[in-house]
Amino acid sequence: MRQVTPNVSWRRRIPVEVAAALLVAAVFALFTRAFLVQAYRIPSESMEPALLVGDHLLINKFIFGAGAGRWGPLVPQREVRRGDLVTFQGIEDPSQELLKRCVATAGDEVEINAKQLRLAGAAVDESAYTIHSDELVYPRSDFLHETVWRRDSFGPERVPERSLFCLGDNRDISRDSRFFGSVGTDLVRGRPLLVYWSRDREAGRWRFRWRRTLHVPR
Repeated sequence: MRQVTPNVSWRRRIPVEVAAALLVAAVFALFTRAFLVQAYRIPSESMEPALLVGDHLLINKFIFGAGAGRWGPLVPQREVRRGDLVTFQGIEDPSQELLKRCVATAGDEVEINAKQLRLAGAAVDESAYTIHSDELVYPRSDFLHETVWRRDSFGPERVPERSLFCLGDNRDISRDSRFFGSVGTDLVRGRPLLVYWSRDREAGRWRFRWRRTLHVPR
């Protein structure tokens, strides 16, 4: 008589299959975060109106080559351009990751005069994305600390090679390249893809900004 091997109970198989699925999901999540995209939360008002406090973003880590590694030749990449939103490792605090707008690239001569950004002496129209929340203009002065007047008066200064000059859109409250200098391209981490969800904490714990879901910041 042929001996029949009993089947393993489905009750015993389920935990194994669930564990395997969770392991695969965890590996995929780690791979995705390391090489493809990462989550980022807007903590302050420095990038308003483009990005709001409580916006949760997905960051494309491939586009500037930061997360591509040996896969670089296989994925589309490009250099950072003026106007790009970028995330980068903090200069004053390397444990932080900042998000600002690139306004000048290597070789550009940057100047800010009475809050007006100039490149090579020519005024730049930033009205599409920049706001000023303080009407007061601080002139360059020996009687004011440099950290005060540099907000509204800067340069002229040339952006070094392999570097970017990055500013916050909410110009009067942003701490950016006016204070900590140009950002090396080796510190750039990525570019925002979209807002995957947004919560307005001031309006209540569960007050979500549904209209910002899948919003692509510019």
